[in-house]
Amino acid sequence: MDWKTFQALLSGVNKYSTAFGRIWLSVVFVFRVLVYVVAAERVWRDEQKDFDCNTKQPGCTNVCYDHFFPISNIRLWALQLIFVTCPSLLVILHVAYREERERKHRLKHGDQCAKLYDNTGKKHGGLWWTYLFSLIFKLIIEFLFLYLLHTLWYGFGMPRLVQCTNVAPCPNTVDCYIARPTEKKVLTYFMVGASAVCIVLTICEICYLIFHRILRGRSKNRPPGGHSPASSTSQASTCHRHHKLLVEAGELELDPGSDKPCASAPSMTPI
Repeated sequence: MDWKTFQALLSGVNKYSTAFGRIWLSVVFVFRVLVYVVAAERVWRDEQKDFDCNTKQPGCTNVCYDHFFPISNIRLWALQLIFVTCPSLLVILHVAYREERERKHRLKHGDQCAKLYDNTGKKHGGLWWTYLFSLIFKLIIEFLFLYLLHTLWYGFGMPRLVQCTNVAPCPNTVDCYIARPTEKKVLTYFMVGASAVCIVLTICEICYLIFHRILRGRSKNRPPGGHSPASSTSQASTCHRHHKLLVEAGELELDPGSDKPCASAPSMTPI
């Protein structure tokens, strides 16, 4: 895994996140990614090699290890980190789409016309829904991987001894011993705790987004208190003069029986 690319992705998401999102990002990078790279990978490096069984039957040790550990903790955590951070790509791609749409609008209508977005990274319109969907997806992934971790190994603990019974080609019952069980148990509890903190932060961020959206909707429903339409009139007149220049240059055609150009102003609905 290219951790430098992973870090660059997390840093790019940081500027589009809320306060809860920035805290979540710090927890993921410091308490999950760094612990994974510095400690967890070394503890689980030779786990199958150090899995000792009291039998000389060929293939029995490998079969018992596969029976008790269908997938390694360390690989499951790597998948979890990848899937948890992937929804943030949706937000980055949506902001990039807005920026490209704004750029094409400026090229077509000039710099004097009104902007499509006051701020391409502001969570309004479709970007708000994209951000909310990414949070819900993160929450589902966190719960799913915690469930898998708890189910595959019969809890979050790490036993010292496992017994391989009725598993061919092992004869009768074979006792197998796990290397560094206490150290693996401590790291497992730490990673589960960090995942639980991320779940709480994600739930808080979802509640914050919905509450903030409700407050903004209620403020919009209130009648405006003496706001002057001078700025919008100025922008409209500027765009009108710009369209006139395009008509004189022959880039726009006039509608028959009307002095208005055929090309209309672009939709200002945020996407």
